[in-house]
Amino acid sequence: MSRVAKKIINIPEGVNVSLTGNDVSVNSAKGTLNFVLTKEVSLKIDANEISVMSSDNQESIAMAGTTRSIINNMIIGLSKGYEKKLELVGVGYRAKASGKTLDLTLGFSHPIKYELPESVSVETPSQTEIVLKSFDKQALGQTAAEIRAFRPPEPYKGKGVRYSDERIKRKEAKKAAGGA
Repeated sequence: MSRVAKKIINIPEGVNVSLTGNDVSVNSAKGTLNFVLTKEVSLKIDANEISVMSSDNQESIAMAGTTRSIINNMIIGLSKGYEKKLELVGVGYRAKASGKTLDLTLGFSHPIKYELPESVSVETPSQTEIVLKSFDKQALGQTAAEIRAFRPPEPYKGKGVRYSDERIKRKEAKKAAGGA
């Protein structure tokens, strides 16, 4: 088995994990997440622990590690939650949150109205900062990637939408030819 799959998942207080056939359901006060196990992987749920088991072929070993990571992310999301921060860099770039809609002004001829998924909430502490929060790590990452894709950071001036911990490798502009 893989090193990831060998680790035991601890279930914190307030989170319930149930297994029905191949369906794993994790729920808490924040919400409910579901995952369907593949045939190669099985779970063993004890009082406060989950262990992942697989057979010895290569595909089932890989799926055991993947399954363990997905279930662990579901449990962490429903107990603590996840957060992603985005920054807008550029003259006139602004963001404004209003309910489940994010209004973006990114230098296009029209403003962008982005509808957020149900499990994702948004805050805009300033006009150039976006904070996305969710208990579903996959939906949060997908939402952040879609917002970033409206105007990805460019390497010459660094303008665009970037993750707060992202560093853009800057390029030098072309020099004019100095000949006669």
